[in-house]
Amino acid sequence: MPELRKPSMFDVAELCGVSHQTVSRVVNGHPNVSAKTRDKVLKAIERLGYTQNLSARALATGRSGSIGVLTLDSPLFGPSSMLHSIQVAARARGYRVVLASIAEISNSALTEGIHDLENSNVDGIVVIAPRSASTDEPLVVRPRVPLVFREGNDTENYSLVDLDQRRAAAKAVAALTGQGHRAIAHIAGPKDWLVAERRRDGWLDALKLVKAKPAGEARGNWSPESGYRATKSLLAKGTPFTALFCANDAMAFGALQALRESGLAVPGDVSVLGFDNTAESAFAVPPLTTVAQDFDEVGRELIEQLLRQIDGEASNVRKVMLTTELIERGSTAPIR
Repeated sequence: MPELRKPSMFDVAELCGVSHQTVSRVVNGHPNVSAKTRDKVLKAIERLGYTQNLSARALATGRSGSIGVLTLDSPLFGPSSMLHSIQVAARARGYRVVLASIAEISNSALTEGIHDLENSNVDGIVVIAPRSASTDEPLVVRPRVPLVFREGNDTENYSLVDLDQRRAAAKAVAALTGQGHRAIAHIAGPKDWLVAERRRDGWLDALKLVKAKPAGEARGNWSPESGYRATKSLLAKGTPFTALFCANDAMAFGALQALRESGLAVPGDVSVLGFDNTAESAFAVPPLTTVAQDFDEVGRELIEQLLRQIDGEASNVRKVMLTTELIERGSTAPIR
């Protein structure tokens, strides 16, 4: 006896006399379908038992069972780890993720990306794309679905789940000053990234507490090569430093190589501090002291915040700030 085939989109199209593209538009919630056609397609879906598709859920609850995630088109550790954690958390709650990405960090790109996801019939949107530091203008969106951000401008009033980047950086650099370091240089991230500026501010805050002046600053683009070049630039300027705070681990890896090539021992001559606690940081030479972000916790909290809004349990703006942990390894030591 042949195995029974599950009804397909083509079966639904044949039953109600429309194209399979029309059925797809109904299933995915596109607006360019007449009410009469939409009703006919939904009845055909119900009659055929095409219930394994997300349209069945939408038919019963008015929801699609999908969550939109807006990220940056980038292979960087932070956005990639965040996306993975959100997908895992969403799947555990019975939701699928619809992904959209932006190519640049700007309010206009974010607005367009949020609008595109709204048109994809999602029940809510999580924005994990980084925010721009090059404008003081707040993002102004009027979302039709619940919306939660991973990062936000201080003047904005949207729900978010973030880490206090400035405080985390300040605490990490304070660990260096607690070891006697006063000449602490910094390799910052790109100037247009808000997170880079917040970590830079944390470095300055820690120096101010001990009445120390910056011992040099260079910029990178989050890559190991940029950290390597930035360190070479700092060394070429001739201003001595006994510690180097890098705004992420990847740039710290490049810094370690540049210091080795220059005949400087880590941590004997220069202590090196990173940020992110990537998997590779424990296996650097020497193992890298770094700030750990719990991306799994952030992903779970983002999904929980969003689902509370979707389920009507939370209507007010809620801002949650999670903590970080300094992982001390062999790349930092008391000044000698």
